[in-house]
Amino acid sequence: MALVMLCASCLCFAQAYKFDDLDSGVSEYPVIIVPGYGGAGLFTEDGKRVWGPDIGNMALGLLDNIARTGRALGEFMLGKPQLLGKIVGEQVVKELGVLRCNDDGTSINPLKPISIEAAETNTAALNERFPDGANTYELEIQTELKKHLDPSRIYNFTCDFRMGAEYNANMLRDYIDSVLEHSGAEKVNIYALSHGDQVTATYLTLYGDDNKVDNVIMTSPAIGGAGIAYDPFAGEIDFDEETLIRFIEQGVMIEEDINWLLKANALGILDDILYAVKPYFFEVLGNWGSIWDFMPIDKYEDAKKLLLDGTRHAGLIGKSDRFHYEIFPTIGERLRYLREEYGMNISVIAGYGNRIISGMNEDSDSIITVTSATGATTPPFGKRFADGYVQKNPCGGKYKISPDMTVDASTCYLPDNTWFIKGMFHAFVVFDEYTMELVMKLLLTDEITDVYSDENFPQFRDSTSLCHTVWARFDNNPSGYINSESEKLIVTNVCADSSVNITAVVCKGLDIRFNVDPTVKLAPGESIEISFEGEIPQVSGKQADITVYYLADNLTPAGYRTQGYTVLNGDRVESAGDTVDVGGEPVISGAFAKLLKKLGLYEFATMIVEVIMFAFAAVSA
Repeated sequence: MALVMLCASCLCFAQAYKFDDLDSGVSEYPVIIVPGYGGAGLFTEDGKRVWGPDIGNMALGLLDNIARTGRALGEFMLGKPQLLGKIVGEQVVKELGVLRCNDDGTSINPLKPISIEAAETNTAALNERFPDGANTYELEIQTELKKHLDPSRIYNFTCDFRMGAEYNANMLRDYIDSVLEHSGAEKVNIYALSHGDQVTATYLTLYGDDNKVDNVIMTSPAIGGAGIAYDPFAGEIDFDEETLIRFIEQGVMIEEDINWLLKANALGILDDILYAVKPYFFEVLGNWGSIWDFMPIDKYEDAKKLLLDGTRHAGLIGKSDRFHYEIFPTIGERLRYLREEYGMNISVIAGYGNRIISGMNEDSDSIITVTSATGATTPPFGKRFADGYVQKNPCGGKYKISPDMTVDASTCYLPDNTWFIKGMFHAFVVFDEYTMELVMKLLLTDEITDVYSDENFPQFRDSTSLCHTVWARFDNNPSGYINSESEKLIVTNVCADSSVNITAVVCKGLDIRFNVDPTVKLAPGESIEISFEGEIPQVSGKQADITVYYLADNLTPAGYRTQGYTVLNGDRVESAGDTVDVGGEPVISGAFAKLLKKLGLYEFATMIVEVIMFAFAAVSA
């Protein structure tokens, strides 16, 4: 978990998208940034920084005994990663051991954040003290905030992220009072990320009746925990390298589609390294209250039995039991109450459509399951709800199923105030103009009160981050849906630099055929309207997948993107069962398909076959 979260923080250096200024009515309330996991630095009493990690020091530590490290690397190349894992683990303990906690969850060493006072932790004060941006959180978001707020009215909540959600919620309550006193404001707005969302949701659940908050936007939320906290400690690691590569593609905002190169899972040896390192990480992290509050509710008791002693860890268990069984079950009800009673504009933006990197087979943003993040109901990853699926809660007749039929939002903590972005990875709202604009509108204005306020910001949408190359929607319909009024598929090149030619558009699930001109080149940001032949059935609740194949003038020219669409065009189709496999029947099957998958060539071969079949059908027609 620490490895992946550290990777995420290191990736967030690319320049965020720009968008037009907000229309009007920008709030004058100060904004508090409640950062993601490990965002706040920790210091000894004499001011020495002990977190975040110094990768350079760790690397130097590995070189201190170069002969042993060389031997470990040699064994690693021969498929024996245990010694390398041991050396890396020992270095982790050496560098981060000061962060260890007692069995009751209290800190062994007296550590503290840089400050807990608003006067010292507003962005203006921090920038003056640390011109390099150190100790200022979520810099990309702050870049946009500074267009509308003076830096002195942007505040950075500093916490001890090792401690549990309730501990930090109490700190946040005190910090909000400090901000109100320093700023002279009546209320604050809150932007929270990941672990900061669990802290913020806990604060609102316990202290929301203080009525000191106006707008709250929670992004990539770990409200109900993080699946990646369970897999490594429970020994259920199945590291998903292909998801990791896509994570990196989005994080560094590259337009080359290289993830299919790892479909063979050729780096399975990473699982062995993680197994070898796990005991050393657990030595440092094992008694952190935040780790235990991160355990998803359905995994929590199993994790306790496996890793904790009921007597020795009684204090730690008591605090995490309170979060799991007293606080968490009331969060949804409390958030809805605060919206209705005080008019708090509480909103959630979550990514979905990815398997958790560490192996859990649930839909997620690669770190946090959709269910934990939002309260939504999802089938196992790789499955979708069958045609005709009926949502769990009626929600006043509002349709709450995602276009690809993998998310039922009717069970959300906030069913009408949760936005889902398919293909968005954890913490990456900053890499998509659409999500950035949505964040700013929700945080700084009252223009959007729910998912129905603005047709430009529907509840479900596919990411338009440039790493996806293309994005498609039907005309005369919300993104992801289709009915008899649809006449054309609008395909947009979302790249910043690369031009794109559409070579084929293939639909599975509907009997329609697209008329593609592969000679048309789309410049970055340009769209094309593609007509189609065939009838849209007069039914609702039928799902189809549409794949756009393309050639781009970059390092990996051939690529594709598949998006899910739901027909809403009449009476609901009869239910076809609970779940079905995503994607339907494979294009290539049997022993040859197994060989291609082993070689990592299945995706590439499928792409070639689909394009050839499409071209042949077009010529025949």
